[in-house]
Amino acid sequence: MADQLSLDEKFHLITRNLQEVLGEEKLKQVLQERELKVYWGTATTGKPHVAYFVPMSKIADFLKAGCEVTILFADLHAFLDNMKAPWELLELRVKYYEQVIKAMLESIGVPLDKLKFVKGTDFQLSREYTLDVYRLSSMVTEHDAKKAGAEVVKQVEHPLLSGLLYPGLQALDEEYLKVDAQFGGVDQRKIFTLAEKYLPSLGYAKRSHLMNPMVPGLTGAKMSSSEEESKIDLLDSAGDVKKKLKKAFCEPGNIQNNGVLSFVKHVVFPLRGEFCVKRDPKWGGDKIYTAFEELEKDFAEELVHPGDLKASVEVALNQLLEPIRKKFESPELRKLSNTAYPNASKTKGAAKSVKAGGGDDDELDPSRVDIRVGKIISVEKHPDADSLYLEKIDVGEPEPRTVVSGLVAYVSQEDLQDRLVLVLCNLKPQKMRGIESQAMLLCASVEGEPRRVEPLDPPEGSSPGERVFVEGYETGKPDEKLNPKKKVWEKVQVDLKISDECVAQWKDKQLMTKLGQITCKTLKGGNIS
Repeated sequence: MADQLSLDEKFHLITRNLQEVLGEEKLKQVLQERELKVYWGTATTGKPHVAYFVPMSKIADFLKAGCEVTILFADLHAFLDNMKAPWELLELRVKYYEQVIKAMLESIGVPLDKLKFVKGTDFQLSREYTLDVYRLSSMVTEHDAKKAGAEVVKQVEHPLLSGLLYPGLQALDEEYLKVDAQFGGVDQRKIFTLAEKYLPSLGYAKRSHLMNPMVPGLTGAKMSSSEEESKIDLLDSAGDVKKKLKKAFCEPGNIQNNGVLSFVKHVVFPLRGEFCVKRDPKWGGDKIYTAFEELEKDFAEELVHPGDLKASVEVALNQLLEPIRKKFESPELRKLSNTAYPNASKTKGAAKSVKAGGGDDDELDPSRVDIRVGKIISVEKHPDADSLYLEKIDVGEPEPRTVVSGLVAYVSQEDLQDRLVLVLCNLKPQKMRGIESQAMLLCASVEGEPRRVEPLDPPEGSSPGERVFVEGYETGKPDEKLNPKKKVWEKVQVDLKISDECVAQWKDKQLMTKLGQITCKTLKGGNIS
C-alpha cells in the first residue's frame, strides 16, 4: 500500500491526529529520499492500559505510510524514574510489556514482522553509550535536566540523581537507534527539545519529533497506570469494563476532557474508519458516523446521549480487548503477569474491600508506612529523663528530625553516633517528657531476662532518605501522615519479624532498600518496633 501513496499522503498518515510536530520540513525531506525511520519508547513500569491503544493506532499509521518502526522497551528508564520498576523485576516487566504490546498490535491488525523490538539495556550499557552519557552530563545543566523531565519523571520532594539522567538517555536513544524521528506524548515535549538542543553538541543530527495529545482518562484527567479509577486495564473482564465506563466522566454536551469521546477519536476512527452509536429504535435507532467531527458535533448539541456513547464504546473496546484476554488465559502468561506485578491482586482486593466499607486490607498495605534510612548525627541524654536518648537523625530532608528513643539501656551513645538506622517518618509527632519526637527509630527486640534490643541495619552503602519497602510492594506510595485512629502502623507492625537468618521481614517478605535487605546483628526470631 505504501508504494502507491504520494509524499503528501504519507505525510498526512504520519501526522494525522498529532498535537504537534517539530521538524516538519526535515520529515518531508527524508520522505522525498526514502522511508522514514521512527521509534516509540515505553518505560516498563505499571501495567499498560487501554490508553496504549492511542500510540498503537499511530504505529499502525506509520506502517501504512511505509515507515520503519522500532519499539523500545525502556527498562533502564523504568528503573531511573524514581525506581518505578525495581531492578529485580525489570526483566519480568520487559517480558510482560513485550507480550501485551504484541497482543495489542495483533488485535488491531498490525503485522509484527514489520516492526523491530529492542530492549534498552541491550545497548544502553555499552561502553560507547555510557561514555556519551558522561559527555552529555558535562554539557546539560541540572536546571535543564530537571525541567526536561518535569512532566515525565516522577516528581518528589527529594529527587534522586537518576531522574536527572533520564531525559539525556532518552535523547541519546535517537542516535543509537539510528532513527529520523521519535514519537511520544506531548508530555515529553521538553525532553524532545532537550534532544534537539544537545545532540548536535555531541556531533549527532537533530531529529524530528511527533507528539500525540494526552488522552483524558475515565475521570477526565490524564489516564495513569497508578490511578485505578482513571484507567481500564487490558486484561479487565467485560464486566469490569462496563462498571468503569458507567462511572466515567461523560457530561451531556461537554466535549472537553471527555475520555470516552477521546477514545473514539484517537483509537476507533483511525483503526475502523467509522463508529456505530447504538440506540433504541424509539430514539432513532443505530447511527453510523464516518467522521469524528460529525459525532463530536452531535454530542455537543446533545443529539447523542452519554449512555448511548458509553454503551457503544463498550462494544468497540471489548472487540479490541477480547483477543488480548484470550492470549493471557495461558498458564505461562498468567504466571508472568503475577510475577511481574506481584501485588496487583492485593491492590485490587484492597480496593474492593474499601468499596464494601471494610477497609482493613487497604490499611494493612505496608507501603503506606514511610520507613527510610536515617543517619544519627548527634545523640545525647534526654534533659528530663535518664532512660531516654535525644537524637538528631538525617532522613534525607533539609533539616534533621528530633527523635526520642529508649535505647539508653541497650546501646551506648558512642555506638549510635553516625550510625545508619531505620526511621518511621509518617507517624503523628508526640511529646515524650516535654520534647516532641518527630519520628520513630525502629529496632529489633527479644523479650526475656534481660530484654535485648538492637537498631536495624540498612545495607552497606545506603544513604539517608532512601526508602525502605516490603518485597512485592515496591511501587506503593506512603501516606503523608498516618491517621492514628486507623492504627495502620500497629496493624503492620504485628507482622514485622526477624528471620532465623537475621533478616527483617513482614509476613515472610523481606524489608529492603534498592541496595538489598534490612538486617540486624544477632536477634534471630525477634520482633520489630
